[in-house]
Amino acid sequence: MLTGRVVNLVMSFLTLLASVFVDAANAANAPGIESIENIVVIYAENRSFDNLYGTFPGANGLSGVKPDEYTQRDRDGSVLAKLPPIWGGLTARGVQPPIAQAETENLANAPFAIDDPKGFNLPLGVTTRDLWHRFYQNQMQIAGGKNDRFAAYADAGALVMGHYASSRFPLWDVAKQYVLADNFFMGAFGGSFLNHFALICACTPTYPNADQSPAKGLISSVEADGVTLKLAADSPKSALQGAPKFINDSNLTPDFYAVNTMQPPYQPSANAPAPGGDPAYADPAKPTTLPPQTEQTIGDLLSAKGVAWAWYAGAWQAALDGKNAEPAPNFQYHHQPFNYFAALTPGTPARAEHLRDGGLGGSEFIKAIDSGALPQVAFYKPQGNLNEHPGYTDVLGGDQHVADLIAHLQKSPQWAHMVVIVTYDENGGFWDHTAPPKGDRWGPGSRIPALIVSPFAKQEFVDHTLYDTTSILSLITRRFSLPMLAGLQRRNAAVGANGNPAPGDLTNALDLPAR
Repeated sequence: MLTGRVVNLVMSFLTLLASVFVDAANAANAPGIESIENIVVIYAENRSFDNLYGTFPGANGLSGVKPDEYTQRDRDGSVLAKLPPIWGGLTARGVQPPIAQAETENLANAPFAIDDPKGFNLPLGVTTRDLWHRFYQNQMQIAGGKNDRFAAYADAGALVMGHYASSRFPLWDVAKQYVLADNFFMGAFGGSFLNHFALICACTPTYPNADQSPAKGLISSVEADGVTLKLAADSPKSALQGAPKFINDSNLTPDFYAVNTMQPPYQPSANAPAPGGDPAYADPAKPTTLPPQTEQTIGDLLSAKGVAWAWYAGAWQAALDGKNAEPAPNFQYHHQPFNYFAALTPGTPARAEHLRDGGLGGSEFIKAIDSGALPQVAFYKPQGNLNEHPGYTDVLGGDQHVADLIAHLQKSPQWAHMVVIVTYDENGGFWDHTAPPKGDRWGPGSRIPALIVSPFAKQEFVDHTLYDTTSILSLITRRFSLPMLAGLQRRNAAVGANGNPAPGDLTNALDLPAR
């Protein structure tokens, strides 16, 4: 008990100290930071840094990575003699011609290029199968920083080690001109759901009294370490025999935090309204409907300061109108984090002001760009078929979509005073060779790409500064002299307590004018 109290006191002191330093930094600001009038965040999907930028010139990529940095181990800790097959085959279901599982057997225990002309030679516009990208599995794969259990705790076998060697992605040209951050980590372990919360509040949602609720069956079965899922008795002993099986790999932690996909309590949601209930709400009796959240978000702080902001969701109105469909627009309900918060309840003026339709193909967002009508802080989430997520879309189409958006932004009347951050919510289950910095219980997770595009951005620069998703919050906080979110304080203090500098605020990627 005494040890726990001491730890809590130390963490409280470190959190307070981090807050003091940030308040001082906000007071002083960075020279010229007031020149930034617009911050635009474009949030794509599910790619590790090595998966897309492992061969980027000058970056900490795959060149020179040694066998002990990539060799994968089995679930018992032994070195795998080869990678497991890609269970179910390399390409997504329905993709023709398929690359079957049998064609993926006997791959060497090493990274491989999905688009290698001498190998699978898969075009950039072909959709691969999906991979596990979940809270506990990501931690089990990272294995304390060794990154050697990705194949062991995956449902996609060898695909975790796949990457693209091509430089023919449109965003590569953007990265070469501006800033590519090669030490940027996803804010939370696991998948899209939790990492969208990391983007807007550096917080983890909760389901109070989940054990007495419709969600009681969604409480994961976890070992005493709080990190490892309990294996089922019939789980294959080796990764070469199949994907692992768990007693209960689900959405909630044993202490009722929501860490894997839950649905918004408001429409649009994958959960329909309750029979006879309010059509603007999701049915609260559904186990996966998350209760409305109340923790403070960056939106709350911006509104309190009078700073204009909006979340633009591609195909938002189409989803509300019941016109969502696969393969397009394939709107993803759990990619809309503000739709989980009571401050933006349906019918409120705040919701109408801040949650905006990005339009089909981003058309409404592009109208705001072209007319110079973007708010001071704008988030944009592409619709599903344009977000680069394996399993339901290809990487090239989303990459081209974001490159097209940047071309519009560069011609916008607001461009001269704009900073654009393009990043990915999480790694999508793909391996990356760089160990994440130790932080708190929730992250940071695996390394992901991030581009900083701006008239203020350094030119042709690879930024090695330590960042994570919450660095975007730090930049917004610093630019607009906001109070620091409690979750951001906790993250910075935890990373510092583990011997690393707190994640930066992206200003090292910029050359800001002197006052």
